[in-house]
Amino acid sequence: MKNKTEIVNIFTRKTLGLTLVLSAAAMAFAQEKAGISGIIVNKKNQPVPYASVTFSNKANKALSDAVLTDEKGQYQLLLTPGDYDITVEAIDYKKNVVNKNITGAGNIGALSIEAEASSTLDGKTKELQGVVITASAAKPYKVELDKRTYDPSQDIVSKGGSLQDVLTNVPSVSVDTDGTVSMRGSTNVKFLINGKPSSLLGIDDGANALQSIPADQIERIEVITNPSSKFEASGTSGILNIILKKNKKIGFNGSVVGTLGYFPRTALNANLSWRKNNWTWFVNGGGGYTENKTKNNAETTYHDIKFPTLNPIPTTPAEIAKVPNVPVHQYQNSVNKTYSKNYNVSAGFVYDISDKTSINATGLVRTFEGDGNELVNTYDTFYKYTGGAEPWKLLNPYTLRDSKSVYNNLAFQGDFGLDHKFDDNGQNLALSLSLQRNRSNNNANILESVDYVPSVEDITRRHSVSKTVIGKADYELPIGENSKIEAGYRLDINDNTYDNFVSSTSNNPLIPNYNNNTDYREMFNAFYLQFKSKIGNLGYQLGLRDEISNVKINYISQNPDKAPLNKTKNYNNLFPSVFLSYDISKNNQILVNYSRRIDRPRSFFMVPFPNYTNNQNIFEGNIDLNPSYVDSYEVGYNITRKKFTINPTLYYRHATDDTKMLVYRPDEREKVFYTKPENLGNDDRYGLDLNFTYDPFAWFKIMGSVDLFGYKTTGIATYETKDVDGLTQVRSLNFTGSGFSTRLRLNTTFKLDKTLSVQLQGFYRGAQKTASQDRQDMYALNLGASKTIWKGDGTISFNIQDIFNTRSMEVFNYSSDYTRSSYMQWQPRQFSIALTYRFKQGEKVDPPKKKKDINSNETGDDQQGGPM
Repeated sequence: MKNKTEIVNIFTRKTLGLTLVLSAAAMAFAQEKAGISGIIVNKKNQPVPYASVTFSNKANKALSDAVLTDEKGQYQLLLTPGDYDITVEAIDYKKNVVNKNITGAGNIGALSIEAEASSTLDGKTKELQGVVITASAAKPYKVELDKRTYDPSQDIVSKGGSLQDVLTNVPSVSVDTDGTVSMRGSTNVKFLINGKPSSLLGIDDGANALQSIPADQIERIEVITNPSSKFEASGTSGILNIILKKNKKIGFNGSVVGTLGYFPRTALNANLSWRKNNWTWFVNGGGGYTENKTKNNAETTYHDIKFPTLNPIPTTPAEIAKVPNVPVHQYQNSVNKTYSKNYNVSAGFVYDISDKTSINATGLVRTFEGDGNELVNTYDTFYKYTGGAEPWKLLNPYTLRDSKSVYNNLAFQGDFGLDHKFDDNGQNLALSLSLQRNRSNNNANILESVDYVPSVEDITRRHSVSKTVIGKADYELPIGENSKIEAGYRLDINDNTYDNFVSSTSNNPLIPNYNNNTDYREMFNAFYLQFKSKIGNLGYQLGLRDEISNVKINYISQNPDKAPLNKTKNYNNLFPSVFLSYDISKNNQILVNYSRRIDRPRSFFMVPFPNYTNNQNIFEGNIDLNPSYVDSYEVGYNITRKKFTINPTLYYRHATDDTKMLVYRPDEREKVFYTKPENLGNDDRYGLDLNFTYDPFAWFKIMGSVDLFGYKTTGIATYETKDVDGLTQVRSLNFTGSGFSTRLRLNTTFKLDKTLSVQLQGFYRGAQKTASQDRQDMYALNLGASKTIWKGDGTISFNIQDIFNTRSMEVFNYSSDYTRSSYMQWQPRQFSIALTYRFKQGEKVDPPKKKKDINSNETGDDQQGGPM
């Protein structure tokens, strides 16, 4: 008998497997019960997930019970031996009733259920009156004790796209125009691939990395807004766990997807697997080409203009030339075109050594490369000292900056795991090791012309390498029928190196402050212990995690006037978690939880001057940056019915030493802006996160999410700047502010006939405002259509992203000496068409084995070892 995953075990056995007659529960439990298990399949022997299985005792209704199947169509429960009518029901399937005499513990085998005439099967093919269609009958979104799971297989809009396209549809998740991902209004999101940090997402590759993972390779996304102590404590907003596909069917199976689109986009990806006897092999891979165009407009107005005190009055041309200009106004617009290629391949195997022990290994390689061309037009209005009767003259110089960039990234990852089952009662041990390496190069040549005359050429070279080792051990020990102890250990070793080179014709040959070498090393040991149990309708899970971390930074500047910086930081933190659930009735549940989290600074945030974008915008790292800590509380309510689910959640997060981005001018005589992360004050977030699905008809489905949240920030940053006279002044920037904002998303899917479906998806992000920043609202509408062809072996999909070309971001920044407005459209309207071909679909699956399925563990970590 296969074990279930941890969350599904709680959701199925302990939440939805309630006794139908609560008033007679005492009598029922007074009799000796036997452990019963089984599987629900369709007519092609394929598992039917989330089916309702009701056992009605013919002699005594008090002994009746019910349960839902998990995602593999399996179930288990405790029953008193006797004669039962077993009723099986599922969405889009006909009800089936069979009689079974339960004599003792064991597996009662497979029970079959027949699809309705207009229904489809979960990701498989079904022949109906000479027409073969493919779709999914399971709901795309479900709620479990400590996570929510999103299935993108029904997401027509993102077909042929990337991970970034899929994330735009995930409940509680938002994606900005520049690819920045946030949860409930906060960008501190921790990404995992198959339960672990992955070199697939690189060090700081941002949207490029999200676009390099094809949507077709994603099996599901786990949204963990308030992770338990079993999970890594990083990510104060929560965790997004991306589970990649692994086919589990007998024989040779697979699919191939090709995509064409505009802006020019091409892609070809394949998922292949072979399973026989004790071996399962799989290969996923592909590549693509993408073009993109980003638009930026910025306007800066300087306040309280002051002219330098000139004493003595300059009279000679040489003296006049030394007088600094006084900026008044600046308008800037830019267009950045990028051309990128990406390739990825992963391959691995799973081998069953015995019924109780399995090993697995996976290797992957991902690369993306490209080049870009950015043209930045700048119109500066400032006063220039010229002497004479009217010494200050208003000028309007024109500047053109032509930046040509080349970037490439190469990532390797190897994962190894061992899963051992001590007995059939759920005592398990999982061991895993992950070795990762990511190399990134970003080079640019920047030519600047003033009034159409070439004046300055900057050359930047940035090279970074990340090496990661992750070792984990997870142990589970059931205690009786309703309790379990979980314990584990995790070791993380991260080594990042950065080499930065900047030269300029205006500072021959180097700009010393921006040439540096940095070694960043972080190692942490983590231990966790969790206990979960259930008393009547009350389920609870208590956990404690201890993370001991050590950070070492060795920074060497090529400026001879700056001494090397060596920094060592040690942290030892405890992270408790409490999860409570109460079953009001069948499919009606209250969830309450608390956890403590940590926001560790990104490595390049702690490197002084790691990034020279251009001579007007400098990112300045902060070697003294410390982690921020968050206490997170949630109260949720979950209702599941045949046609709808509703999951409202009230939440509150309190962050201390919050990291905020300080944008300032160190010299008011210059138009150079610096951005620097600082630990400043607190950040409070509270709100209502409501997700729902509604299937009013077989041909019409709705999925939506609403996030209404308030925020309050505190913190005042101080910085030094030189005024127009060259004197050092202390300025301040106030981050204190509060407000209210919204996130709305609605997906509607129409099944026009047995082979054609259309999906319309819209989202809205409300405005946000603080004392120093005002971010305007944003909205967009997407359209997708999908048609099954070739008797179910193929699907052709078409989608338009941002139909009305409205997905853009407008931000206003305020300070004591300037106001800046900026507009950005990272990706304009796009459309694409994708063709999918499936072969060997509908092959007979393995009968359920009485052992754990090593292709999944109790946290959804397909690579084994849990999410610790």
